[in-house]
This record gives sequence, structure tokens and C-alpha cells, in this order.
Amino acid sequence: MNDLVRAKKHLGQHFLKDETIALDIVKSLKHTSLYKKVLEVGPGMGVLTKYLIAETAYDTHIIDIDRESIAFLKKNFPSLENKIIEGDFLELDFNNLFNNEPFAVIGNFPYNISTEILFKVLDHKNQVPEVVGMFQKEVAERIASKPRNKTYGITSVLLQAFYDIEYLFTVHENVFNPPPRVKSAVIRLTRNTVQKLDCNEKLFKQVVKAGFNQRRKTLRNSIKAFKLKSEFIDHKYLTQRAEELSVADFVALTNMIDSSNV
Repeated sequence: MNDLVRAKKHLGQHFLKDETIALDIVKSLKHTSLYKKVLEVGPGMGVLTKYLIAETAYDTHIIDIDRESIAFLKKNFPSLENKIIEGDFLELDFNNLFNNEPFAVIGNFPYNISTEILFKVLDHKNQVPEVVGMFQKEVAERIASKPRNKTYGITSVLLQAFYDIEYLFTVHENVFNPPPRVKSAVIRLTRNTVQKLDCNEKLFKQVVKAGFNQRRKTLRNSIKAFKLKSEFIDHKYLTQRAEELSVADFVALTNMIDSSNV
């Protein structure tokens, strides 16, 4: 294990060493008519970076929090010049960096912050039309999962409200250095046409979280902290568990609760 790999191991980063998979990840960016700028998160030793640079249509930027990685990348990718950012993606000011222009996010994401990365994207959903990323397999399955599935949960609903999500392919442990203890997977998120949910979005999040926090219970019990008008007490949603409701169902349920508290 070289010094850079050793330095990054504590950050939850596993270096992809399979060039074919690296190229497949970059080729998974499909909606390039919607953006020209691409931000790679956690580039490590640049296995994705070199393929991004080869795609001349992309204005590639990369960000890494680790100083050793930054030094390595500056030495090996001088063509990026001032587009190599040393910093925390979760604290990055997108508007300042890209002047409110749209951009895609790509990366072999550090597994310990991978979900946080997507929620950061969600906060800027109208500026990020596409995301392609490597995740721990069970996290990828959860994000892409559909209703009536054990893996369907809070992240599934909140992200799928604004993105179409595709599970692209599974990646095995032996293509990383150091190898993780789990399998990985690549997924793609594509911004859908929803500009704003047809409900109180703050309340929507509260209802989704309440429903899944007690996911074994029916919604009649898991969301009982919310008041409902008598006309709704026998509604079919209340006899179901949270995992059975689609995004549209949660929007309708949120409106039922909202109208009960006017």
C-alpha cells in the first residue's frame, strides 16, 4: 500500500484500480446537453479524472479534502491548473464556484459521507441535473429502491421526489485498494421535471421521516403525532406501512395532514 492510499484509508476512501470500470463510470454521464461543467468528488489518484479530461466536452473540476491527494493531483494533472480544489465538498459554495451555471457531480464517493453528498446536491437540485457515483452497494440499493421493498426508505423518497434514479452496475471488492469489506455499486441520478412538490415541503420531510422511523408500524401509528381530520381517519394510507407509499402518496398524505391543521 503506497503512502497516498495509506493516508486516505482513514477518510473512508477506497481507490478504484480497474481502468475499465473507471471508464464505464465516466461514460455513465449521459445528459451532457444539460451542462458543460463536471465536478469530481474525492478523486484520490485520478483514475476517473484522466477519463474526464479526455472528454473534451467537459470543463472538469475536482475537489478533495486530503492534502496529500491534492499534491498528487496537481503534479499529475497540471492541465487542470486552478480547477483542483482543496476543501470539503459539503461546505463548497456551488454558486460561487460555477456562477450559478449547471454542473454534474461524479465520483467514487467516500462511503462515510456518501449520503450527505447527495443531500448537499438535493439542496442545489436546480443546479445539478445529473449525478453519477460509486456507493456502498446497500446504500446504492436504498437510494434507488422502489416502494414495497425492504430497502425503500427516507433517502429513497426524498431523493426520488426530485431525481430519477438508476442502479447501473455492481462493483466487486477486489477492484479497490485497499479492498472494502462490502460490495459497491454505481448509480445515476437525473433531475426530473418537478420544480416544487405540490405540498408543504418542510412538512413532507417530517411526515416521511416519521413514517420510516417506525417502519414496522402502520402509518396510523407511526404518524399519530400529526393531527388528521375525522374524514381521513379511515383512509387507506393509514392502514399501510411507509414502505408501501410512493412519493406521490406521501405528497397526498402531507396535504391531508396540512389541511387538518388549518
